[in-house]
Amino acid sequence: MEFIDYYKVLGIAKSASSDDIKKAYRKMARKLHPDVNPNDATAKLKFQQVNEANEVLSDPEKRKKYDKYGKDWKNANQFEQAGQQRQQYQGNQGNSDGGEADFGGDFSDFFSSMFGGQANSAGNKSKYRGQDFNSELQLDLREVYKAHQRTLTVNGKNIRLTIPAGIENGQTIKIAGHGGPGANGGPPGDLYMRFVIVNNTEFKREGNNLYKEEALDIYTAVLGEEVTVATFEGKVKLKVAAETQNGTRVKLKGKGFPVYKKDGESGDLFITWKVKVPTNLTETERELFTQLSKLQKNGK
Repeated sequence: MEFIDYYKVLGIAKSASSDDIKKAYRKMARKLHPDVNPNDATAKLKFQQVNEANEVLSDPEKRKKYDKYGKDWKNANQFEQAGQQRQQYQGNQGNSDGGEADFGGDFSDFFSSMFGGQANSAGNKSKYRGQDFNSELQLDLREVYKAHQRTLTVNGKNIRLTIPAGIENGQTIKIAGHGGPGANGGPPGDLYMRFVIVNNTEFKREGNNLYKEEALDIYTAVLGEEVTVATFEGKVKLKVAAETQNGTRVKLKGKGFPVYKKDGESGDLFITWKVKVPTNLTETERELFTQLSKLQKNGK
């Protein structure tokens, strides 16, 4: 896997503080964000690298492993465990009088041997799984209303991905075998794709349900009438009951968002009526409302 210097990506020194990392990330993220650079594949790739760099360097434990092992930091536990095993083995093979064993080399020699530079005690090279990759894909809410295919470029390779309908903001899916290559015949790592869903619609999404406010004039609210409202997939006619109160909510079953990986299933659409009070009344209209008010009061 091509080595990516996270410090260089963020434009900071290895001695940078956590505040320095945070400031550099915010600056780079604003500069490279897809909304600022639409249809710019290079900026999109750099934005992904900036997010990946921040994810590692802003976490003290991950940063410590990265500083020590570089691109192979995710295998740090394996390396350290193997190192302990080597020490134990050489200790057992060392001086019979209990003296310390001679390692005959530094840690870098051992680190190299783990990737096939030398054979292990059984005469076979250890196999190591490739590094997992993390990436981020930004989509519009309307793009995830229906399943579709998308070709992505990850680490210089094109991946054709089918994006199921109903993906949620922040959801991460695993694409097996599309991470870094394994060592010594080991299996490749996986690609973890995180989705960022941008909602530029008039609908609010909560899980599989959609919510929307719809304006209603006072006459329709009082007398009742059939009106046309927009759903996520098109317009429908809806009967408004007479004497509908402001804030009344109605449910349109099955008109919500598709349920992830469940074909034919969808949530519901909830519409809240917002009754509009007329303004700029004429003298005649004001007189009529006055008469209505008197009739209401006298009727009670």
